[in-house]
Amino acid sequence: MPTPHTRAYGQFCGVARALELIGERWSLLIIRDLVLGAKRYDELQAGLPKIPPSILSARLNDLEATGVIRRRVRAELDAGLVYELTQYGSELDHIVLDLGLWGARSLSKPAADDVVTLDTAILSLYTTFRPESAEGVQINFEIRYDDRMTVHALVEDGAVKVGEGRFPGAELVIRTGHNAALLDLMSGQLTAAAAIRSGKLAIEGEAADLELFAQLFHVPAAPEPASGLAVH
Repeated sequence: MPTPHTRAYGQFCGVARALELIGERWSLLIIRDLVLGAKRYDELQAGLPKIPPSILSARLNDLEATGVIRRRVRAELDAGLVYELTQYGSELDHIVLDLGLWGARSLSKPAADDVVTLDTAILSLYTTFRPESAEGVQINFEIRYDDRMTVHALVEDGAVKVGEGRFPGAELVIRTGHNAALLDLMSGQLTAAAAIRSGKLAIEGEAADLELFAQLFHVPAAPEPASGLAVH
């Protein structure tokens, strides 16, 4: 049954039930931020700076009541109470990644107050990675978002591991600011050579490795919206 905070669609349908469980505003973003691991309340709040505390508490209670997340006390000293996905909730991992790639195809320029969080930066690389293009490839990338954060991606024979922080000895370091240059590169709207020449992206390493990055992490173009009435 839906919780008191959720809408019931009145349809005996799996899609409708899924929306009752995770379709409320902010719910799926909470799940997105738990895909990478358990988090404290304040860590979730930091990753969702525009969510009112009352709404965050309500959504956490709803997701716990429906078996998507659970609370746990970590044994580590001072770790305290954390929220994490249940086994049922963790089945949303690939759905979240697929949905993220689908949505990324319609991203354009960030608004002035749009934020890129550590989790979204990490997940964007998992979301856009193309294992079929990485067969037999071994290379390590480091991406620095100004002075705000750094992530690294370790590619090895069709697999990728993404994490926080610098990676000593990375073959390519990419520096990007709060702009859409990295997305433009990954979507093919900006070539590696043009990105470097224009200064939109700065690198330490070979330009050919930036081209390889764009092949390994790719956002397909979204189709143009249809105009008028379709006639068959």
